[in-house]
Amino acid sequence: MHIKQKILKEFHANPDQFVSGEYLSQACHCTRTAVWKHIEELRKDGYRIEAVRKSGYRLLGAPDAVTAAEITAGLSTELIGQTVIAYDSVASTQPLAHEAAGKGTPEGTLVIADQQTGGKGRLGRKWHSPQGTGIWMSLIIRPNIPLPKAPQLTLLTAVAMARAIEEQTSLPVQIKWPNDLLIGGKKVCGILTEMHAESDRIHYLVIGMGVNVNVTSDDFPEDLRQIATSLRMETGRVLRRASLIQAFCRHFEFYYLDYLQHGFARVRQEWEQKSYSLGRVVTVRTLHHTIEGKALGLDQEGVLLVVDREGRQHKVYSADIDYGEN
Repeated sequence: MHIKQKILKEFHANPDQFVSGEYLSQACHCTRTAVWKHIEELRKDGYRIEAVRKSGYRLLGAPDAVTAAEITAGLSTELIGQTVIAYDSVASTQPLAHEAAGKGTPEGTLVIADQQTGGKGRLGRKWHSPQGTGIWMSLIIRPNIPLPKAPQLTLLTAVAMARAIEEQTSLPVQIKWPNDLLIGGKKVCGILTEMHAESDRIHYLVIGMGVNVNVTSDDFPEDLRQIATSLRMETGRVLRRASLIQAFCRHFEFYYLDYLQHGFARVRQEWEQKSYSLGRVVTVRTLHHTIEGKALGLDQEGVLLVVDREGRQHKVYSADIDYGEN
């Protein structure tokens, strides 16, 4: 862990209290001069740090940053988010996460950027990722599960992010199958899961997430303003992105560890409770055919069940879905 991360971790462990330079030097295994230099770097990064002779340093305020130091400081997980690879601006975090995973980065690693210039969603659709306004990140996991169960992790991620958003905003979140989170019927988050695997085992999954946190209406292109929203637009306040990321890491780790031990049941139940899709009239378009009917629920494997007008039940693994009136 970098010295700046260690210093921030100590500040978060001692909120509103002075931490002596001597204590920080011992905790960081460096000299007090080195501590002072890193305090100055943190100030340049936007942290407000008070220094009082014989008392030490106290954190007064932090910027809305998505750096490794800010995310890991105070993070209470054991696995998810303990390693963070952060960038200012990238085309997309997904290929960078694949590269890191291929080099053996630990499970639970987050690859995050303050801006994406070429972010993609499902089916290659462009994802709008302006600088300093959202969470654009990819999570690397290495689940020991059969290949066909991999799509369940997208549903698990949706539940975890919905819980995190609700915790931070008190807003009700709905999940639109298979990978969108909605507030008031408008999209606030998209999820994209990619896999590297062989025929008999999964090497790793890269789960990409885009969350519109502090995006304003003016930030959205004209064609998105009627269908997309942000947490700032819905709450009327600016949110700290690092706090939401930390909340997501905690919720994801809880559901992920439960899933690996007990299976899909908890995720399925909570996904259905938050579902925007279930009970609605839908038009399902796959590569081979179109189905019109009503979304019933998920089967035991997480596949969407749709009953058509003739009463025939269909399993939907991957498709575009349009929604009609209930």
